[in-house]
Amino acid sequence: MRRATADSSSIAAAPAAAAPARAHTDGQTLRKLVPYLWRYRVRVILALAFMVGAKLANVGVPLLLKKLVDNLTIPPGDVRAVLVVPIGLLVAYGGLRLSTSLFTELRELVFAKATEGAARSISLEVFRHLHSLSLRFHLERQTGGMTRDIERGTRGVQSLISYSLYSIIPTLIEVGIVLTLLGVKFDPWFAWITLGALVIYITFTVTVTNWRTQFRKQMNEFDSTAHSKAIDSLLNYETVKYFNNEAYEARRYDESLERLRKAALKSQTTLSILNTGQQLIIAGGLVLMLWRATNGVVAGHMTLGDLVMINAFMIQLYIPLNFLGVIYREIKQSLTDLDKMFTLMEREREVDDAPDAKPLEVSAGRVTFDHVSFAYDPARPILHDLSFEIPPGKTVAVVGPSGAGKSTLARLMYRFYDVTGGALRIDGQDIRQVTQASLRQSIGIVPQDTVLFNDTVAYNIAYGRAGASQDEVEAAAKAARIHDFITATPKGYETMVGERGLKLSGGEKQRVAIARTLLKNPPIMIFDEATSALDSANERAIQAELQGVARNKTALVIAHRLSTVVDAHQILVMELGRIIERGTHAELLALNGRYADMWRLQQAGDDAG
Repeated sequence: MRRATADSSSIAAAPAAAAPARAHTDGQTLRKLVPYLWRYRVRVILALAFMVGAKLANVGVPLLLKKLVDNLTIPPGDVRAVLVVPIGLLVAYGGLRLSTSLFTELRELVFAKATEGAARSISLEVFRHLHSLSLRFHLERQTGGMTRDIERGTRGVQSLISYSLYSIIPTLIEVGIVLTLLGVKFDPWFAWITLGALVIYITFTVTVTNWRTQFRKQMNEFDSTAHSKAIDSLLNYETVKYFNNEAYEARRYDESLERLRKAALKSQTTLSILNTGQQLIIAGGLVLMLWRATNGVVAGHMTLGDLVMINAFMIQLYIPLNFLGVIYREIKQSLTDLDKMFTLMEREREVDDAPDAKPLEVSAGRVTFDHVSFAYDPARPILHDLSFEIPPGKTVAVVGPSGAGKSTLARLMYRFYDVTGGALRIDGQDIRQVTQASLRQSIGIVPQDTVLFNDTVAYNIAYGRAGASQDEVEAAAKAARIHDFITATPKGYETMVGERGLKLSGGEKQRVAIARTLLKNPPIMIFDEATSALDSANERAIQAELQGVARNKTALVIAHRLSTVVDAHQILVMELGRIIERGTHAELLALNGRYADMWRLQQAGDDAG
């Protein structure tokens, strides 16, 4: 009789990919960045104080320059004025110049820790979040493009802070001070001309830069696409060589680079339009200001020092404004890049711990599939009402043709996906109600497709249990029958395995994976075609080792070769997501059904070989 599953139905959900978070406005992105900077609020306040100090000193330079020029107009023969007044003003002028640089450097020194700290915190959070996302996300993602987005986002934090705090805010402070001085000290028209030029300049810059953003976005998209294709091609180096497709891969990459080149040319052309327009506005504003100042000097109500001061103010204002287009574009781009990273961080976890999840408590290690149904896509069910049990300390094997759903069982046990019907329990605990970390800590797997880190053999074996000693690593290697091979290499356990373990053969990689799992020593084991890449002699030897390791442990063995599962306590024959036969090796042969047919077929193949 089917058991009630009311306790599990409430937490079962259709396995649909989590919808990506929507992009944010610039204001929302900035608000998300603020908490990371607020951790360094003392440094932020100090940096702002130094920034204001630098700008006050900078504005003081033209004022002092005016006094210096005016004091050079002295009565003939007044030696004291020549020696004392200009020297004092020159020293003060030099002091202000030094103060400007000093405050600027202090600002950068104080704020560097906040900038780097915020970038580090965000990068670490993104990294952790990516590891928490479901297997579905990682099967669908493009590694090259995603890493590019993360790299640009991290750099965007630094650029955004640098440009806003070091360029935009200081310039606005200086503009405010200069406009006040011009309006109070001289004819108000000086302030109005300056303000008008600035408004026209900023409006033109923002408008053209917004128009240019589309070309910049295209350039980034083509850059990510080209990068993804290059990474994908290099990761599949052997496949490219097998099919003699180097020219084809180069052509695909070149097509991406050509699109990138055209987008870059559009971006550069529009940048030239922006720069030319900016210079025309700056030149027009300067001409109007100097014309009015010159008239004032000629009329006698302004001094030569006033003319020099106004010119110096305009130069100081327009030098940073000259880069406003670049700065605005970079800030917009930094916000876009940062938003992509924040959007990635907000991507919902398809499989998440329940709010009241507790650590899994493994007492005996009984695994129960209770009327389990599952589909990667709702339109294509994979498992249909599957029920079986792996008793504590016993080994259950699953065999069947490709596509029967065998490897899906391992993914469900690891909770890479949640079941869509029924429940999967370990010692009576629904695995959806326990923490994923404790669940995965209790299970060890030797996968069919072994992927290794580009590090040493010792590192890859020790990955099974962080902190394992060298003796423990070697003991695991001996149990997996790979110790002799490792010690025969020139560098022994320090031998590098290469990208994804490409320097090792398939059998060597699989034995490293076996050693890694043996070192973990969990109470529940999964062997997914664990000896598929081994020759017959090594297969028999390692099979004996695996049987020894699985003794007194709960083990699920997924196999294609029936010879590797003849000693299992129970064998399940799966086809199209259903169990069609079950029993021991002898019982299944006696049934003379699907298993017996598979056995005879494989025996005939072995005899022919």
